[in-house]
Amino acid sequence: MEKVNFTNTNNPAIRMAALINFPEGFDKGQKYPAIVVSHPGGGVKEQTAGTYAARLAKEGFVTIAYDASYQGESTGEPRQLENPHVRTEDVSAVIDHLTTLPYVDNDRIGAMGICAGAGYTANAAINDRRIKAVGTVSAVNIGSMFRNGWDNDIKSIDAMPALVGGSAARTSDASGAEIATIPLAPMNEADAPNEELRQAWEYYHTPRAECATAPGYATARSLTQIIPYDAYFMADVYLTQPLQVIAGSVAGSKWMSDDLFERAASTDKQFHIVEGANHMDLYDGKKYVDEACSVLSPFFEQKLSASSVGSVAAA
Repeated sequence: MEKVNFTNTNNPAIRMAALINFPEGFDKGQKYPAIVVSHPGGGVKEQTAGTYAARLAKEGFVTIAYDASYQGESTGEPRQLENPHVRTEDVSAVIDHLTTLPYVDNDRIGAMGICAGAGYTANAAINDRRIKAVGTVSAVNIGSMFRNGWDNDIKSIDAMPALVGGSAARTSDASGAEIATIPLAPMNEADAPNEELRQAWEYYHTPRAECATAPGYATARSLTQIIPYDAYFMADVYLTQPLQVIAGSVAGSKWMSDDLFERAASTDKQFHIVEGANHMDLYDGKKYVDEACSVLSPFFEQKLSASSVGSVAAA
């Protein structure tokens, strides 16, 4: 594994921080398929994204888990900005960097993500044709989640107060006041409305997976970009790459994986349900992650093979 920093081509003022994992027996003189792994909203590269990246590297891929712009060890102000358009472009910025590495086969690049990172990955694949295969785990369309709730039981118009709040936060931020923030997962155990989201608190705020660079909140101004955002916009037309969707059978977020699978134009798409798993189980539950990787590994191996990428490029 190698820790790297590189300039974000979408915003040269930002330096991206990432971890590159190499397959066993790595030879820098050879060309390898590569996979970009995007972390959840509020997460960082050392958490579940790093877990999946390390596991996939063992299967023969060069993998890269990175911190989003404004988050983790990547630079950018204000800290903890969660602008979904920026996060989507970050996926492509990481691919830009991969294409400069002599050991990466530019024609065999895949991408996957967890939670909101999966939504951003799908969105990036819609416009970035360098992505030849897409994997998602516990996918979240962050706009849909903020509009319609974790269980899809809220009308979109009812998110108007959040838009108003985000707009007010921008005014407050501009005045020089302390940057207003919102939780991306419960900040306290008592704030969790159910067991699944209690586990989200536990993941980010206890030794289960807490990380000093992942405080678990975002700037409140982010709401003005999040609320109207649709990670799957035009997926019915342009998301033609091979797609592997993975979700837990009892995940409250499963409806967002269902939505992606239904809307994707790809004629080569599969949906794997991990029985008994909730949303958070697929972050770090060993048997659940093992099962997810047992699906993702052969998927990427097949779809990023030299014989497969030609047909994808023509799609």
